[in-house]
Amino acid sequence: MAAITEKSIDLGGFAVHFLECGNPDGAAVVLLHGMKFQAETWCELGTLELLAAMDLHVLAVDMPGFGKSPASESAPVETLARFFAHLGIDRAVVVGPSMGGRTALEFAVAHPQRINGLVLIGAVGVEENRAGLSTITAPTLIVWGAEDQVSPLTNSDILVAELQNAQREIYPQAPHPCYLAQPDRWHASLRTFLIDRHM
Repeated sequence: MAAITEKSIDLGGFAVHFLECGNPDGAAVVLLHGMKFQAETWCELGTLELLAAMDLHVLAVDMPGFGKSPASESAPVETLARFFAHLGIDRAVVVGPSMGGRTALEFAVAHPQRINGLVLIGAVGVEENRAGLSTITAPTLIVWGAEDQVSPLTNSDILVAELQNAQREIYPQAPHPCYLAQPDRWHASLRTFLIDRHM
């Protein structure tokens, strides 16, 4: 069982809570969350343990106003940039489902040098960020539920067409939070993507 540490840091006037596990000297993986979820979701799902077992440095963040992080005026992308800076994270794979996918996309457009890889699960905000997608060069895994009623499959089509280095997996009969509905498949997808990236 991986040892998971609960932490809270001040990012310049506001606090952010996160969970940390794995090898602090390993490659960093930052896990964001969807609108109805939080850092703890990744712990319950077993994703933190999976990544820690791969000798990675795993950080699951509660964005302001979610989980145990108090609300703040800081925009999500700015919050993530401060989080990286505060913890001395040079580059990371950023995993973002739904709302977290929007944040991951916008962060990748604003800070491409910080992205070692992207994992987008039923991301929202795709159309709004379409103009910047072609600038993202990091390897990207796109995961979608075939029955997604929140972010339609056409959004994944846009990502496949516009991103320079993307691969897609569609989970049959899966809803918007497809990673929660099919956790074994999700963990296999994530593990394969990271191994292929030599993480």
